[in-house]
Amino acid sequence: MPPDKGGSRALLRALRAVMAGADDGAGDGAGGGANGGQQRMDQVVRLVANNMVAEVCSIYLKRDERTLELCATEGLRPESVHSARLRVGQGLVGRIAERAEPLVTEDAPSTPGFRYLPETGEEIYHSFVGVPIQRLGEVMGVLVVQNRTRRHYTEDEVEALEIVAMVISEMTEAGAFLGSDGLAAGPGRRVGPVVFHGTSACDGVAEGVVHLHEPRLVVFDPIADDVASERRRLAEAMEALKGDVDRLVEGNGLGSAGEHREIFEAYRMFAYDKGWRRRLDEAIDSGLAAEVAVEKVQSDARLRMERVADPYLRERLHDLDDLANRLLRHLLGSSNAADLPRNAVLVARNIGPGELMDHAGKISAVVLEEGAQTSHAAIVARALALPTVVQAERITRDANSGDRIVVDGDIGRVDLRPEGGILDAFREKVALAEQAQEVYRTLREKPATTKDGVAIALKMNAGVLADLPSIDASGAEGVGLFRTELQFLIRRNLPGREAQAAVYSRVLDAAGGREVVFRTLDIGSDKVLPYLRREAEPNPALGWRAIRVGLDRPKLFRMQVQSLIRGAKGRAFDLMFPMIAEADEFREARGLVEGEVARLAALGHPRPAELKIGVMLETPSLAYASDPLFEEADFVSVGGNDLMQFFFAADRENERVRRRYDLMNFSFLRFLRHVVERCGEAGTPLSFCGEAAGKPLDALVLAAIGFRELSMRPAAIGPVKRALLGADLGDVRAAMERADAAGATSARSGLNAWAKEAGLPV
Repeated sequence: MPPDKGGSRALLRALRAVMAGADDGAGDGAGGGANGGQQRMDQVVRLVANNMVAEVCSIYLKRDERTLELCATEGLRPESVHSARLRVGQGLVGRIAERAEPLVTEDAPSTPGFRYLPETGEEIYHSFVGVPIQRLGEVMGVLVVQNRTRRHYTEDEVEALEIVAMVISEMTEAGAFLGSDGLAAGPGRRVGPVVFHGTSACDGVAEGVVHLHEPRLVVFDPIADDVASERRRLAEAMEALKGDVDRLVEGNGLGSAGEHREIFEAYRMFAYDKGWRRRLDEAIDSGLAAEVAVEKVQSDARLRMERVADPYLRERLHDLDDLANRLLRHLLGSSNAADLPRNAVLVARNIGPGELMDHAGKISAVVLEEGAQTSHAAIVARALALPTVVQAERITRDANSGDRIVVDGDIGRVDLRPEGGILDAFREKVALAEQAQEVYRTLREKPATTKDGVAIALKMNAGVLADLPSIDASGAEGVGLFRTELQFLIRRNLPGREAQAAVYSRVLDAAGGREVVFRTLDIGSDKVLPYLRREAEPNPALGWRAIRVGLDRPKLFRMQVQSLIRGAKGRAFDLMFPMIAEADEFREARGLVEGEVARLAALGHPRPAELKIGVMLETPSLAYASDPLFEEADFVSVGGNDLMQFFFAADRENERVRRRYDLMNFSFLRFLRHVVERCGEAGTPLSFCGEAAGKPLDALVLAAIGFRELSMRPAAIGPVKRALLGADLGDVRAAMERADAAGATSARSGLNAWAKEAGLPV
């Protein structure tokens, strides 16, 4: 294959002729006649083999997410087509699909990972070059060239093969290889009803229509007719894009909110990047249409950045993806209108917290192809009380904007284009949920007192201003945890003192005199600030995070404390330090706070009417600290999510191990009883804050072992209160003791049976 750009363009022109001429009389529609898709693929492999002077050229496409199928070949045994299959990761072809990167070798049989497929007759071929067929980060298959003799393939030849693979991916997306069976050449997009089983990130249910965050843009003519014309089209689209970004930065595109300016400041840097423009021009020079050039350059960038260890740089991938999608919309003359349909359900591969906040109040649920329960987007979604499902694999490929969709955040299920029976069952569940909400509303003013007279204070967790109306609506007795880091996470720049103080002031306004516990900045681990550069750590959950960052960056810590004092305007509030592991950390942090209170008072700022300073117990070591710590702390709040992670040595972001352990494990319950006893002996108020507190059965267990204050998301307060009102804690303890005496590892099964027998709604 000629290494120059002219040779690449000549190959693409020949490829276009093949695509247009295959299956004479089949017509111009995608797929042609009954065998049009297969004929097109057969023509493609013959053309590439001839152009590269190769004895073999083969196209493998994904039959499903884990299986590659030989769909066309020139040189291998014809009978192996549609019968030879490999798992992703298996053999050299599977390795290319798994790693999404080219593989070149002069001796394939001796290359580690080689797998011989006897049905293909490929054992006589030594030299091998394969490239992924991918589109916007999704691997759709593999394009392979082989020769009997040992041969060195140049970088230019590999690049030319990648360009051909890009065209194949576009034609696959456009349906050019679909045959009469609908899936003759790979999985394609599924039509009709499809069910996705993901992971629940926020409870709740919603029915609506799909709004794709990144609408699928199909390019039906991926090959450039006229390079100069494509360059002009790109130049015009780039200018339009720059204008968009400039308006967004200046606040004219999405209103005057300063937050939008911060989000798009980074985009302007990328939009004006000369290196990006140069790579786009080079892709067009190779013979690609401008749209495909954008996708190729973005796929290359995605491959590089996904393998960077630095979380800051990986976070920039979202900016690049968004920018590339905006440029594509300009090229294709389409738009992603800001006006969302009624009951819109946001569907995306992934989304940043700032972008999700832009949709606040306009969407009814969120479904993400990637993400995790503890991702920034999931945290914001929970704060906004949006039913959310993450890890819904390939939904962005199968969904169309406007499709009917049902989201069940309680069980992590998503039904796309559901049939009538599914809709009926779902609507019945919604009706039952609404009836339950009516019951919860009648309980709102009642104290959560158990049948045996134990009063449990129920407070809410919050993190953004959108949470604040829930204080009254949920019947919360206060804010047991205000996550101050969320306002840092949804911005692209560090919020200043005035911006922070304004948020804290509004929180106290909304609380109306009820107690508010502000947790100081809890960043690190899964919560990475895009503007705070950090070194890569082998285990971030156990690394430089939370109070450790605050003590190592005292200016940042003091600035937040100053903002809290200013925002309080003389009102009382509570302050809590996250992830304290030893007494000295608490004392040092408290000393910094007391110093700022005195300094601001000297400058004329009012002192808080009352300032309680406590610790969040998230590390097992703190439970065994010396007695003075429990006496010095004004209160202790058990941070259940992280504490369980450290107690069981089970990463809460790892679905494989996270589900193995739960709060009702008797070893964990014994540990919690020890904490209850330590606080009781010192007379220190104790609360439990975490996902478990918002589950009725778990809340009963916590109350039974001695917790008298629970903090949870607002929507959980009603169900938890109903369970507490209907239970006798003596009965709960008796059921736990029976399960323990029977040798059970966890109390959950025994408690579930007891609750069912007692008719308790948990």
